[in-house]
Amino acid sequence: VKRTLPSFIASEEPFSVECAASEILMMGGTSVMTQTNLTVIILTGNEELHIGRCLEKLRNLNPRQVLVVESQKGDRTHEIAVEHSATCVWHDWPGNQAEQFNWALDHVEIKGSWVLRLDADEYLYPETIEELKKLVTDGGLPPDVTSLSLSLARRIFGGDIRHGHHDIELVRAFKKGYGRSIAAEMDEHIVTSEGKNYKLKGKFVDDSLLPFAEWQEKHRHYAKREARMAVEGRANENKHLYYKLPPYFRAFAYFCIRYFLKLGFLDGLPGWRWHFWQGLWYRWIVDREISRLRRARRG
Repeated sequence: VKRTLPSFIASEEPFSVECAASEILMMGGTSVMTQTNLTVIILTGNEELHIGRCLEKLRNLNPRQVLVVESQKGDRTHEIAVEHSATCVWHDWPGNQAEQFNWALDHVEIKGSWVLRLDADEYLYPETIEELKKLVTDGGLPPDVTSLSLSLARRIFGGDIRHGHHDIELVRAFKKGYGRSIAAEMDEHIVTSEGKNYKLKGKFVDDSLLPFAEWQEKHRHYAKREARMAVEGRANENKHLYYKLPPYFRAFAYFCIRYFLKLGFLDGLPGWRWHFWQGLWYRWIVDREISRLRRARRG
């Protein structure tokens, strides 16, 4: 069946459609859900595979505003977002997530007193949602706290990855007016201008549903960027020691540490696939790209 795209998607003109959630959500006609004074910003580019799940899992949070910033046309991302009562805005892709996120902060009315940043393939655990409600809506935070950090949980290849990696903590929420995203070739991150950070007990989940071939292609792109940073001396400071080890050997050693010493094998087949493909294959590809770049520089 041939689908005809709505005119605002087929057009090259920017679009802005808002279907704001009601101030009070009726549950079965009897009980009510208090709105969380929070704006959630989600950057998308052809994310119909993930956006519905992300928005559906925000339902119990009942944020004051969900802002979906779109930069690509060609799938049902926009339609799905509107069906979930999100505020949708269009902005051409500026080249990185940090600039796109900051554009939204500067050019779209942010209605919540707090801002939460999520990717379309991420979502919050139910206990994280309950914790956010209490902290943001019920005044559970000291007045000098301007940012909230959460630990990253990972689900991929059909299972949860609980072993074989260190805890990753990221700032993902901040008081309106206090936070910005810092541009980096990899691993953009949020910083706040002042105030203290509060670490939530709950986690957010990275749960990609991409077909394996697309996942591989995405990581080949990441490998080229990371290799370029390493050759130019701009590698992440946490990887300086890693890059002092011999190429290729370090990829194998890294895999062994993750899979054996840090008990990655306890996560079964998903754990094997994750640590092999992301811990060995990906790092091998990075070393291959580094070798190519250095040969090119030598002429």
